[in-house]
Amino acid sequence: MPQVSVRFFAAAREAFGTKEQSVAGESLAEVISSLTEAANPEAATVLSRSSFLVNSIAATDRDQPLTDGDTVDVLPPFAGG
Repeated sequence: MPQVSVRFFAAAREAFGTKEQSVAGESLAEVISSLTEAANPEAATVLSRSSFLVNSIAATDRDQPLTDGDTVDVLPPFAGG
């Protein structure tokens, strides 16, 4: 199963208590599911509201396959103007 690097930004970084972690998953949906299952309630809420980048490209398909070494960025909603 591919190992991907997951990077957390802003509220996601705070909720998960880390900048980055390695997660196994064959698709973005599997990575999100794995993160959600292991997360505390606050982190799970942040994930449910976040958008995702795969290798710096906006992920529009959660069934998108991942390969070993890919990077997934977790981007929670940002406020401000």
